Amino acid sequence: MATHMSRCRTWSRLERFGIAAYRKYSSGGGYPNVHLSTPLPGIPKPVFASVDGQEKYETKITTLENGLKVASQNKFGQFCTVGVLINSGSRHEAKYPSGISHFLEKLAFSSTAQYGSKDEILLTLEKHGGICDCQTSRDTTMYAVSAEVKGLETVVSLLSDAVLQPRLLDEEVEMTRMAVRFELEDLNMRPDPEPLLTEMIHAAAYRGNTVGLPRFCPADNVDKIDKKVLHGYLCNYYCPERMVLAGVGVEHEQLLECARKYLLDAKPVWGASRPDNVDLSVAQYTGGIVKMEKDMSDVSLGPTPIPELTHIMIGLESCSFLEEDFIPFAVLNMMMGGGGSFSAGGPGKGMFTRLYLNVLNRHHWMYNATSYHHSYEDSGLLCIHASADPRQVREMVEIITREFIQMGGSAGEMELERAKTQLKSMLMMNLESRPVIFEDVGRQVLATGKRKLPHELCDLISSVTASDIKRVTTKMLRSKPAVAALGDLTELPTYEHIQAALSSKDGRLPRIYRLFR
Repeated sequence: MATHMSRCRTWSRLERFGIAAYRKYSSGGGYPNVHLSTPLPGIPKPVFASVDGQEKYETKITTLENGLKVASQNKFGQFCTVGVLINSGSRHEAKYPSGISHFLEKLAFSSTAQYGSKDEILLTLEKHGGICDCQTSRDTTMYAVSAEVKGLETVVSLLSDAVLQPRLLDEEVEMTRMAVRFELEDLNMRPDPEPLLTEMIHAAAYRGNTVGLPRFCPADNVDKIDKKVLHGYLCNYYCPERMVLAGVGVEHEQLLECARKYLLDAKPVWGASRPDNVDLSVAQYTGGIVKMEKDMSDVSLGPTPIPELTHIMIGLESCSFLEEDFIPFAVLNMMMGGGGSFSAGGPGKGMFTRLYLNVLNRHHWMYNATSYHHSYEDSGLLCIHASADPRQVREMVEIITREFIQMGGSAGEMELERAKTQLKSMLMMNLESRPVIFEDVGRQVLATGKRKLPHELCDLISSVTASDIKRVTTKMLRSKPAVAALGDLTELPTYEHIQAALSSKDGRLPRIYRLFR
């Protein structure tokens, strides 16, 4: 019976496709073995995405009647990232207790006028496969949601509610106090000292002003911040002219329609009075030193304990991200590179950068040497972080100061080309990610009112020359150093000696002669 059925099926296929087509059958399929470039019989014609020049990639920007900017970037896919970026951060807290931005980050997406709790918000987003997040930095606060494009209206409505209508209930503020205290404890206990050192170097470089104000809430201020203080701050900084609604993966007209509906006439819960206490201070670079004596011997115990280390970060003033010199500084930072002495990977991981070749490869006792570049709308900071045994701190500081001085020498052609190529590669790879594109669009539009596209930035990077690097380095070396030191600081040179080394021709520390060691 089975044999008879099989013969019937074979005969029906022969009748349908003919002997020639039947011979080309694949071993297990029900379709003839048609070439991949030929459409299959009975299948609807596919519709492919097409790109017409650069137009599809342009960022569209519209300013609403109330001053709110709406920026969008279309991107193929069924998910989108939409958020509100606000020109508000720890640098604006000069007239308030420091730590308000830290509190607002923790309180974000809690109960609002429309939603009774954080759980309600999360359940609403889950219907559209969405997640939400809030991040604050020294100069920007960002509320963001990633969800299906079909739920765009719900997302914008929710963002409007979270930003302008938070309830800030007493129990939520109390829970936030506990979360902030825990984070401050964790900051001092974690094996990675980089967040703490970054905080310290900013405090040293911009003593008591703008970006030098603490990003994390000081322990003394945790109990001072309440609903009244938060409302006073929000009234001045959470206003439409200081905001951008940015979206990636959405149609501009659709986002604009939602913005008009939910953000144009939205009344904030703290009242619609005009901001009258906005801090417009410009960052004043002061230089200086911040030290924290600390026992680092038991920071990371366990099967593979980290040895006791002293961490030093030395920085010099660079430039604002609005200046033309920002790109040469970014290339210089890439050229310095660096990382941990036990980092895995090949040349792509920075094995040819100056801090690898001149520092980690030559001095086996150096645990880490990494370059960082922090840039803001009115100033910037290029710094090198290094870690070593407490007994070799003086030698480590001299190695860093020598590297700073050698930045002023001429950069090799191959070295410069490699740094430029690495920077372009890193830029393009990061911009593959939708949330990164969202942040890039939002931050650029918030700071400048427009957006430089990736190909424009790549052209600017390509045009950097060795003379540009030398020029920006010479300018940078004229500034006073900012120094952050953490750990056992017995062997740390004085600030004056570090300053003298950075003013010398070879970067060496002044010799000190001791009668007894």
